[in-house]
Amino acid sequence: MTEKTLHTGWKMRRLGEMEWLPATVPGSVYGDLLANGRMENPFWKDNEDKALELMEYDYEYTMQFDCPEDILDKDRILLHFDGLDTIADVFLNGEHLGDAFNMHRIWEYDIREKVKPAENELRVVLHSPNKYIREAFRECRTLGNDDTLEGFVHIRKAHYMFGWDWGPRLPDAGIWREVELMAFDTARLDGVYITQKHEEGRVSLSVQVDVKRTGVKCTERFGREEKELEGLSWRIKVTDPEGVPVFEGLCPEEAVIENPRLWWPNGYGSQPLYQVEVELLCDGCVLDSWSKKIGLRTMIIHREKDEYGEQFAHEVNGVRIFAMGADYIPEDNILPRVKPERTYELLKQARNAHFNCIRVWGGGNYPYDGFWDACDELGLVVWEDFMFACAVYDLTEEFEQDITEEFIDNIKRIRHHA
Repeated sequence: MTEKTLHTGWKMRRLGEMEWLPATVPGSVYGDLLANGRMENPFWKDNEDKALELMEYDYEYTMQFDCPEDILDKDRILLHFDGLDTIADVFLNGEHLGDAFNMHRIWEYDIREKVKPAENELRVVLHSPNKYIREAFRECRTLGNDDTLEGFVHIRKAHYMFGWDWGPRLPDAGIWREVELMAFDTARLDGVYITQKHEEGRVSLSVQVDVKRTGVKCTERFGREEKELEGLSWRIKVTDPEGVPVFEGLCPEEAVIENPRLWWPNGYGSQPLYQVEVELLCDGCVLDSWSKKIGLRTMIIHREKDEYGEQFAHEVNGVRIFAMGADYIPEDNILPRVKPERTYELLKQARNAHFNCIRVWGGGNYPYDGFWDACDELGLVVWEDFMFACAVYDLTEEFEQDITEEFIDNIKRIRHHA
């Protein structure tokens, strides 16, 4: 896999206007307007109303990039967006690649036959979320709660942006997560799923590898039961918290870790993390790789009838814990201002206040990887909501398909955390 980030040289403007402004990607419309002195602090007095009015318009972002030979030589070239907020059209060299309509999903476009060696123009048009939800609400009067703009349930966008009992109505837009070129031959990793079996004095890891091959649209899977997939194989390496290798093997039945150091929630023990690396191979050559730090632990919801009714408790490594924590709502209405250092400091304060649990509230977004890594390091069990807070949803066939893809993208990303 060869990758090239596309984070520099961006500019933006209100659609139809002549003046371009320098832009930041990942970023947002509000963030760029603030940086260029084109809007006032939305948290001051009634500036919220002025900021809301700005989202009655469409905005466009554009940049130019060259495509290096090591990417052009590959069988597949993808334009990959980790996040587009939210109703967007994507163009390359004047050709419409497709649309995006869910902030919580990954969006990819095959550009193998469209990209040039030099001076490619990438353009993203972000449509007004205000107009979109108004039109959707006229067609289907599905209600949310009393503090939000009507129609917000019809857009897969962080719901708190349309107002809540604790926050303002600031429906920002933008290329809010990373964008890059991804190029590969033969196949690439589409996910790695590791399950743990705990026994006395050992933990066994089973690996399931999801791959996407060139010329094949669907995801294919192989692992313990089927060790090879038409010439493809995989290799796993595990190192302990001090960086000492404890297992390495080619398509093993199980990766066995002797005398494991278990991960515990804050207040119940330490948080050792093991590094797991998986490589996708073809004829011995590495096609792609995946790496995560994971805690070795079991975790279930303990439900058992008792004299009062039924228990409901987090159980980690066979120990029922007393859950102590709070809701995690988005740290800012302008999401690009949320940085790893800020998130870590917030979660460290939670740890120091003796929290052992964090609930990700379902009216925001699925947190970025730095949030999850910090929770693992600090001993915080995460209760993750899907993004459906306080509203009724019209379960059309299109909506069901959209949220299914949303679930797949996010579960694959976060499933190895506590």
